[in-house]
Amino acid sequence: ISCSYDFLNSLLSLGLHKFWKKKLVDLLKPIDGEKWADLCCGTGDLSFLILKKVSPKGTVMGIDSAKEILNIARKRSKLIGNKSICWEIQDILEVDENLKTYDGICMSYGLRNLINVEEGLKKVFNLLSDRGRAGFLDFNHAKSNSIADLFQKIYLRFVVVPISKIFKLSKEYSYIEKSIKNFPEGSKLILIAKEVGFKKVEYRTIFFNQMGILILEK
Repeated sequence: ISCSYDFLNSLLSLGLHKFWKKKLVDLLKPIDGEKWADLCCGTGDLSFLILKKVSPKGTVMGIDSAKEILNIARKRSKLIGNKSICWEIQDILEVDENLKTYDGICMSYGLRNLINVEEGLKKVFNLLSDRGRAGFLDFNHAKSNSIADLFQKIYLRFVVVPISKIFKLSKEYSYIEKSIKNFPEGSKLILIAKEVGFKKVEYRTIFFNQMGILILEK
């Protein structure tokens, strides 16, 4: 999927995923000199957006378990020649909490794919410094049979899967609907985050309730 990843993301979202990611970064308000991590970073879209905010004194660590996709992120990084961004191949649930303390953590379309959402949020909590904040962009699990839910299912079944089939990736993209169904709704995400220990929790939907942004502060 790595070779077609960025192209399909732009095609299937009509290019809007870039605006959604920028919205997440704007809400997180990274500042120059901070240390950030982009978990499940993919090809680094969020990493580069964060880098623009924390440069020249800050740093960004992009972490992902997918080797080929991370290699694309490295190539993109070389093109801009900035040494303030690093890449690491690792399962985020196995990142050493004693060695890495971040001012901020971000994640796009990764929380939904973790084996355990609560464990993922606990890991993020433990990786953050005091008063650190985190933000997550993902599909919104809309109320069953709502207009947003019906539109989401129709678009995934009759647009996303057929187009991905052209690239021989229908299996990889057909899982999205099931993953959304298993992903907690916004209200549940709020409860989980508070139970983990976050003091400030906010969940908002964007793009007609199709996407959700979770903002957390310690």
